[in-house]
Amino acid sequence: MIFHHPVRSLAIRLVVPALLACLLAAVPSTAHADETEAMWTAVRLGEAVAIMRHALAPGNGDPAGFKLGDCSTQRNLSDEGRRQAVDIGQRFRDNGIERAAVYSSGWCRCRETAELLDLGPVETLSPLNSFFSHRDRRDPQTKALQEWLSGRKPSQPLVLVTHQVNITALTGTYTGSGDIVVVRQALDGGFTVLGKL
Repeated sequence: MIFHHPVRSLAIRLVVPALLACLLAAVPSTAHADETEAMWTAVRLGEAVAIMRHALAPGNGDPAGFKLGDCSTQRNLSDEGRRQAVDIGQRFRDNGIERAAVYSSGWCRCRETAELLDLGPVETLSPLNSFFSHRDRRDPQTKALQEWLSGRKPSQPLVLVTHQVNITALTGTYTGSGDIVVVRQALDGGFTVLGKL
């Protein structure tokens, strides 16, 4: 006959499930890891586009007296934002993307982010410019960006550095500072969001 010690049985019933839960939480989801790898592969092969919000630039919108060609009048990257941009560039390299075609908004925080990625020369692309203070530009700019993307032949990784409002208008996805949304052009000419890196 087997006798169960009441305290030991209670401890086993309480502790073992808690330990299992901790162990499962510590193991990354294979599905999530596979999806992330698939997104990096699609960007690396030029089959998808990495659209990135600029790195951390504290504040919201642009200050009064903002001038596009004068960084001293703009909201700029903090030291943390600069480190973030460098780290993101390293993530690209860690995933096999040493060089890319890099396009940026003309805003200083975007250009500096794009340059700190260190993936290649940075070109300014006006449809990536912020329309935060000019919401009437949302639709025409988004259309111009869609047309520009549709006219490109995928040949190498493509990285676009822009603003949250632009990314949301194009993809319907909200982004934090430094987030990357991966999109693939759909057969109907629209864009499918593969996910966020």
